[in-house]
Parts: sequence; C-alpha cells; structure tokens
Amino acid sequence: MKKKEIQAAFYLLLAGFLLMLFATRSSFLYPCNDWNDANSYFSMGKALFNGKMPYRDVFDQKGPYLYFLYGLTYLVSHTTFAGVYILEGIWAFLDLLGIYYIMRLYLKRNTALFLSPAALAVIVSSKSFYWGGSAEEICFPFLVWGLYLSIEYFKNSYPGKAVSFKVLFAGGLLAGMVANIKFTVLGFFFAWMMCMAFSFLMRKDFFGAVKGCLVFLGGMAVPFVPWLVYFGWNHGLYEWYWGYVYINVFVYSDLNGEGPGLAERIYTLSKLLYWVIRDNLIYFAFLIPGVLWFICAGKKRWLERFHLPALCFFLFLGIYVGGSSLPYYALPLAVFTVFGFVPAGRMAEFFGGKLFTGADCAKFVSGENGSGGKVCFRKRMRTFAAAALALAAGVGIIWTGSMNIPHMSEKKEDIFLYKFKEIVEREENPTLLNIGCLDAGLYTVCDIVPTCRWFQTQTLAIDDVLKEQERYIREGRTDFVIARDDYPDVIWEKYELAAQEPWYQGELAFTYYLFKKM
Repeated sequence: MKKKEIQAAFYLLLAGFLLMLFATRSSFLYPCNDWNDANSYFSMGKALFNGKMPYRDVFDQKGPYLYFLYGLTYLVSHTTFAGVYILEGIWAFLDLLGIYYIMRLYLKRNTALFLSPAALAVIVSSKSFYWGGSAEEICFPFLVWGLYLSIEYFKNSYPGKAVSFKVLFAGGLLAGMVANIKFTVLGFFFAWMMCMAFSFLMRKDFFGAVKGCLVFLGGMAVPFVPWLVYFGWNHGLYEWYWGYVYINVFVYSDLNGEGPGLAERIYTLSKLLYWVIRDNLIYFAFLIPGVLWFICAGKKRWLERFHLPALCFFLFLGIYVGGSSLPYYALPLAVFTVFGFVPAGRMAEFFGGKLFTGADCAKFVSGENGSGGKVCFRKRMRTFAAAALALAAGVGIIWTGSMNIPHMSEKKEDIFLYKFKEIVEREENPTLLNIGCLDAGLYTVCDIVPTCRWFQTQTLAIDDVLKEQERYIREGRTDFVIARDDYPDVIWEKYELAAQEPWYQGELAFTYYLFKKM
C-alpha cells in the first residue's frame, strides 16, 4: 500500500472515532446508552458468550452476527458500552473508507478525503441514527462497500468488460453478512445483483448471468456456514429459523394475512417516504440532489443510470413493505448521501484551485535559498489545516444537528439504572427479569446474564411472552424484577417493591419499578 493511502486510512480512522465520540451515546462523553434495543443486543451477546443459545435460551429477533459483535464488546467491558463505542468507531472508519473510495471515482484524492467526514457527519446527526448501536448502523458498512463495487464497475468497466466473478462473490459476502444482521436491508442487494445480471444480458451472455447469480449466492452462503455449524451442533436450527425468520416475517410484520391492497400500500409507502425525508432532512438535502445529479449528469449508459434508483427503490421497499416503521429504520437509506457531496466537491475543486492538490514535495528541488523546501512546507501546512478543518466541520455538524448532544449533561447518579444498581448489587450473584419493555439496561450496568428465555418483554403479537413472564414471576425464578409503567398483580405473591423512579425522554415519560423477591 502506498504511503499516501496509509496516511488517508489513518486520517479516516481518527475521523471515525472522533465523530462517534460525539454522535453515539455509547461514547464515554455520555453517562450511558440506555436505549432498550442496544441493551437488548448487549444482553444477547453477553448470553451468547456465556454459553446460552440465541432464540432458544434467550430471545431477540435480530440476526446472530449482531449478537456476536455485541458479545465481543462485552469482553471489553461487562458493565459499560465502552466496547460498543470501539465497535462503532471501527464501523465508522469502514464507512468513511468506503465513502472515500466512492468519492475518489469522481474527485481528487484530497477533496474526497476531506469531504468524507462531513458526509458521515450528516448521516450520524440524523434522527435515524438514533442513540447509536442499532442493527442498521452495523449493516451500514456492508451497504457502503456494496455501493462502491457497483458504482466502480458501471463507471469504469461497463459495458466493455463483464463484471468479474470476484466482485460478484464479494457482493454476495456483503449480502450474507446483512442477511445475518437484519435481512430487511437485503432489498439493496436484490437490486444490486439484478443490475449485475442485466449487465450480462446486455452483452447477450445469458449463461454468464446465470453463473454470476450462482457465484453471488455462493458468496452469500459463506457467512451462513459458521451459524449452520453452531446451531446444527447445538440442535437449534429450527429455533434459529423460528426466532429470526418466522417471527420477523409472519409475526412482527403484516405481510401475513390479507393486509392492505396494492393501492393502499403504495399510498402508505409514499406518505411514509415523505415523513422519512422530513425527519432526516439533514442528509436527504444531499441525497436527493446527489441521486438526481447521478442520473442526469455526464455520459452514461441507461443501465448505469438505472441501477442507482433501483438500489434506492428496493432498499426502501425491503425496509418498509412489512408495515413497521421506527425512526432508526431509515438509516440504511443514508448510504446514498455520498452522491450529494460529489457536485459540492467538484465546485470546491473548481474554486479552490491548488488547495485540493495536496502536498507532493518530491517534485520540488531546493534552490540555493531553500525556496523549494519552503514551498513544500507551506503546502504541507495548508493540507494539514484543511484536514483539521474538515474534522472540525464534521464535529460541528454533529454538535449542532444531533439529538444526542443535550444528553451529555446528564449525570449517572440521576439515572434510574444506577439507583437500582445499588440495590441489586447488595445481593450476591443476583438474577433479574425485565418486563413491560425491551431491556432497560439493568442487565448491563449490573453485569447480569439473563437466565430466562423471555428475559425482556418483546413487542410481538404472541401470547408466549406475557404468559411465560407471569409464570417466572409466580414461581419467583429471579431475585429481582424490573417493570415499566405496569406489572401483573401476581407479582405481590413473592415480591415486594424495592424502588421506583421516573424516566423522561423528550415528551415521553415512564415510571420504572424494581421488585425484590421476599
């Protein structure tokens, strides 16, 4: 690897950790990340690394790689999200590196390098980034690099050369990872492979298209292999299917049954897109002009113009066709934000002149008075100043745009989790049940491994959750129970109220109760 590329990678690594320092509540600048979903993933990863099988012994409905990665973060710190911050920093670096390579297809090296932090900053400042640590965030680098592979092929090789099987296999690997994190994002890779197949057909190579699809599916199968071995060895293949596929397709979404008609669904999706754009205008302000620029600008074959809108459409459809909508669902759509920065970069290059040429001192030959060295020094300082300014701009975007920033001022001692922690840790090796909501975070701050399959209340339309949790309570199977807002009357048979605390998030207000077994 060239020295310049190593320097660029180091710069983007620094930028990734710096941006995440402010953007995610997993960062040590925040007292804690008490988002229910992120704590649920952490508890699942913790359980996995303590010998429990996801879906059978502990239940959450995301993909196994998400729990594995969170399990790795648990090894860094058992009671904080320090490891999650490191994971998010590494993932941000992978995002930035992919964004940089996409921009390099259209811009000079330094222009792409200095604009990359701003592109990621507007993404992580959006409402869809939420509190940090979502499954969508973990999927994001795979989308960025999938986008790079397709853009690079259609820009530089199509139609003269067929897409290589190496690229198709790599695309399949990326799709396989996404499939084992959150498969609703797979619409992107459906469109990706569809367009690659079209590229073969445009060359009148039908068998090449078939081979390409098979190579893609072969790559996609690779990430499944470790989990096939793991669940097969532990006789849990059905639990994997039931917990990850069946629950998400036939229970969590409304794809089963009659549902709305086609016209009504189109209307609903259109209205949903409008609100997604309004809620995340900070990156759609770049995304929409960028996609239009890509479609309209320059000399392109129709398939090259078509493939980007196809990626956008099928990604959106895969995420929202099931009928569910939460703020963080929209984050994968932000992958197309990069195209909004390309026209801005070209304008900057036009007006900035030599500012974006970088400092190549090898071409300077020192004169008698060392004038060449002085020029080189000035160019280096100018490049360094531009790099620092780019990082400062990225932080500034997050500081002014992220909904998380005000939470830096919170204190641990004022958060209900740490008040409950003091009570729970008076017991030796305490056990816990979380009811009324997803994981509130008490498992995390107290370093408790879940001992019940339904260790938290899922938002699922099945009776098993509440019935089983009520049985746990009736039998007094855990030392403590944490409940939000409501609890079953049976709890008074074996538990007493140990504490209660309010919790506020914007306009939301809840009351958490901690019960201790008598």
